[in-house]
Amino acid sequence: MTASDGLAAALRQEAERRGCDIGLPPWATEAVGIETTRGYLSVDTTTGEGLFRLRVHIPDFGWDIGATGDLGTLVEAIAAWREGQPADVLTARFDFLRLDEFTRALDAGEPTAAQWATLLSSEYYRGQRNLLRRLHADEVLRNTFPTMTHRTVRLRVDPMYWMSRQVLVHEPEEGRYEVKCVRGPASDWTEVAGDGLVAALRAALYDDH
Repeated sequence: MTASDGLAAALRQEAERRGCDIGLPPWATEAVGIETTRGYLSVDTTTGEGLFRLRVHIPDFGWDIGATGDLGTLVEAIAAWREGQPADVLTARFDFLRLDEFTRALDAGEPTAAQWATLLSSEYYRGQRNLLRRLHADEVLRNTFPTMTHRTVRLRVDPMYWMSRQVLVHEPEEGRYEVKCVRGPASDWTEVAGDGLVAALRAALYDDH
């Protein structure tokens, strides 16, 4: 890899040698932000293990999907992922890949429902469960993609778009809520009465400002 002037260059050279399109721009000096229809891919090396770790990212969310010491196998897996090969095909072809339930939901185009299910069943976020249930009960809000940021719920209209409209919801004490638009003219926390929470979130996420 040293002779190839870094990981990004090594990946490009190996992909060219194998006839693979891994989508890594010629100007990139790091193997991050490889764009695909199923999120962004990144590659880094594991300290002391001699492995190349593959990760997938969507906004505010990233996770490992496997590691291998074979650079050629890695570039073939990246190319196959970018081509849209199904999760079952990928795991059958590349035994280093570990595609979890969320990855498969992403593959099926259904990441939002899977993410809600994960958060609602999580013991780690038990303290936010009532708030999550209230948001999920609304037929509009349940179609937004939820993540947690320091025990605060983040709702995003489009899970795959970095600049998608999004809002933060915090419950500092039971029945009292604070809302903050992440992008747009409103940047401060605004206290919202409990009976107006859903309407305020709908307006922040979908109304034109």
